[in-house]
Amino acid sequence: MTNEALQKHIGGWFSDPGAVKLEFSEEGSQFLNISIHPDYLHELMWSLKHNKGTHLDYLFCLTGVDWGKELGVVYHLESTVHRHILVVKTLTEDRENPEVDSVQDIWATANFHEREVYDFFGIKFNSHPNLKRLFLTDEWEGFPLRKDYVDEVNMVVK
Repeated sequence: MTNEALQKHIGGWFSDPGAVKLEFSEEGSQFLNISIHPDYLHELMWSLKHNKGTHLDYLFCLTGVDWGKELGVVYHLESTVHRHILVVKTLTEDRENPEVDSVQDIWATANFHEREVYDFFGIKFNSHPNLKRLFLTDEWEGFPLRKDYVDEVNMVVK
């Protein structure tokens, strides 16, 4: 399926795409990029995997991003059947209590990726069965990959 056909297919799943902040873009990427409000992320992701037209059965990357004003998560998905790839992005302006629904119930590979994002960005994944630090100790304060993170002992600033 082409990116244009994917966009038309996925856009038809929501009666009011503007209400869920569903946006499509190919700018700066060879893949179709989809942005959606965090409240609708799990619904979209479940459909992307289980719909026969998309069948995105492989989550090969999940990344936390600090865009300055917002925190977000970027998902790279591939269909091993149709051979198409999509990028899904969601973001929140709530830097004090950033939350996104977990997708580890859809793709088991998300389990450790979400723990890594929580560890370094502090983004909480709702309904994750074991959300705790992965690399840093429980005593570590803050989230070191945030742009506003300050650690005068462990950081080398040039």
